[in-house]
Amino acid sequence: MAAARLPALHGAREGGRVAPWAAVVVATVTALLVAGAIPLSNIAGMHSTVGLGFVLTLGALLVVGVMLARTRPGNPIGWSMLGATFFGAVTTFAGPYAVDTYRLHHHLPLAPVAVFLQPSWAPTIFLFALSMMLFPDGALPSGRWRWAMGMVAAVGTVWMVGAYAIAGETIALGQVTIEPSGDLSRIDYPTSGWAWWSIAQDIFFLTFATVVLLWLVSRVPAYRAATGERRAQLKWLICGCTIACVGVLLSVLLSNQSGVLGSIGSVAIIGLLGIPISIGVGISKYRLYDLDRLISRTVSYVILTGLLVGFFLGVVLLTTRVLPFSSPVAVAASTLAAAALFNPVRRKTQQIVDRRFNRAHYDQETIVADFRTRLRAATDPDTVRATLETTVDGSVQPAHVTVWLRESRTPHP
Repeated sequence: MAAARLPALHGAREGGRVAPWAAVVVATVTALLVAGAIPLSNIAGMHSTVGLGFVLTLGALLVVGVMLARTRPGNPIGWSMLGATFFGAVTTFAGPYAVDTYRLHHHLPLAPVAVFLQPSWAPTIFLFALSMMLFPDGALPSGRWRWAMGMVAAVGTVWMVGAYAIAGETIALGQVTIEPSGDLSRIDYPTSGWAWWSIAQDIFFLTFATVVLLWLVSRVPAYRAATGERRAQLKWLICGCTIACVGVLLSVLLSNQSGVLGSIGSVAIIGLLGIPISIGVGISKYRLYDLDRLISRTVSYVILTGLLVGFFLGVVLLTTRVLPFSSPVAVAASTLAAAALFNPVRRKTQQIVDRRFNRAHYDQETIVADFRTRLRAATDPDTVRATLETTVDGSVQPAHVTVWLRESRTPHP
């Protein structure tokens, strides 16, 4: 598949030294900001699994962004990911810095600057979505998506400028009030002349979510029409975006819950890691065709775990409620029975799942097994050669097949 030729970014020459060094500088500053945010968050008492998931996502974006910006400086995806990481690190640092200064009254220098920079989560969101929509060649899929993304960019620009304007005016008037989350109160609760900003925010998120979801849905027919490498790239992207969407949805829906559900909602935000990982694998083309195997193994072990847990609980209930066995004996018997069933159930489940999710691997194993069966009964060299060529063509589909046969020389008496 021929890669689309893209113009190099300004100041980032293909094969030159500017782009790699620029990527390293941005990554270094970003890493220092995240590292500095850790002690500030400890002082401010800002600890949460959601925050940890956000930092882990920033780390994945940073690694993938540096890799892409250094190896493919003409592709804007790497720079977009680096930009999202940088602004995310700024808001991660500025939030606890503002809390330490204005809520805990620690005398830290340049506190107004931290208040002004804290709304950097706004460009982080936009650049993060842009990284997905530019995948894999660094260009939007078609003209209509350029218009859609342009609309998101226009509304998002008004939203971002408004957030910084609110922060700047609040600092100038000396009316800074910081929420425990690190946000500026006037941004969380805009009033009077800034009431329009909350409406702009609602419009932006609605437009943003609609465009991203429609774009993600449009990747499905694009995936079906694609072949070879492009198909594998889209498969990685769709899988990563789906994981991220499920994680964000669970995090939002369960954010106000307590107990187990609340813990699930807090951990689910880590699903955002699916996007940078899938983009990195898709563009670098590292182990690109292993996704089917990964999915099949994940699905099979989830099914296997569910079956064995159900069997274990069923045997425990049967032996304790129906049969006159004590609880420790029932648990021991259930454990032994589940252990004995593990391998047979795993093999059967893996075969069923492979037929659906890892079809190429399943077909190859079937072809090779059939070849071994036919080879046992074959004695004619021409038949063996023809069977071998058919098997190789069906399993790996090479451009051509060449068979060398070594002639056996019988020594003269």
